[in-house]
Amino acid sequence: MKDITVTITSHIKNYTGNMAGRLLVLGVLPLLLAACNTTKPATTAGATVAVPLTAPVTPVEAAKPKEEPKTVELSGYEKMYAAVNDNGKIIPAIDVFKVEKRNLRQEVNYKTSHPVGTVIVDPYKRHLYLVMPNDRAMRYAVGVGRAGLAFSGTADIARKASWPRWTPTQNMIKRNPEHYAKYASGLEGGVSNPLGARALYLHRNGQDTLYRIHGTNQPWTVGKAASSGCIRLFNQDILDLHKRVPAGSKVVVLNQQESGKGEF
Repeated sequence: MKDITVTITSHIKNYTGNMAGRLLVLGVLPLLLAACNTTKPATTAGATVAVPLTAPVTPVEAAKPKEEPKTVELSGYEKMYAAVNDNGKIIPAIDVFKVEKRNLRQEVNYKTSHPVGTVIVDPYKRHLYLVMPNDRAMRYAVGVGRAGLAFSGTADIARKASWPRWTPTQNMIKRNPEHYAKYASGLEGGVSNPLGARALYLHRNGQDTLYRIHGTNQPWTVGKAASSGCIRLFNQDILDLHKRVPAGSKVVVLNQQESGKGEF
């Protein structure tokens, strides 16, 4: 009976101790929560409770606005080089974001003694200029083939053609018969034709110079040296130039010593 009494008494003390601990925690908890914005220690029932300081806040730099100068700057070029339906023939759009800006059509400062309306070809800088008033010119990028470096001096635009027929030269056929022999009798104009959408035929003193300013079915070659052909422009650009220059217009093809001296 005595053992039973001791056991019961022990349980009662343990329970009472646990309850006191629980009550102490419940009493302190509100003080801890209330101390989130203070640095003073909280006390309760003679005990001091350490309250952590508010964690320092690292300032967050404001997000910078997205810079989109390229999109804004090139929006006009996207329209300039959009796809064109030219009497049922579809000229594909040029992805202007993959083209160097120097190869996109634009007005530039250009000083020359040649009159307004003159076409000036600089095959070494791979640019073509249409002279405008007040020391200005419209500049077009060009791809230059071997024949494009074989002629210099002045000529006239004797003929203009839309979707011209193309016939490879005998030298082209001899150099690469597998590719060119099948076109020996000529290729009708169209989007797959190497002369592109338009062509300007240059004559000097009434004689064909065999020098051509034309479009291309290989727009990635514009602004570069090419293995064949004369002076090639993006189809969108030759359409623009073809509209601006009448037959009989003067053309000047610069030599290497004259190259790069007009634009400023």
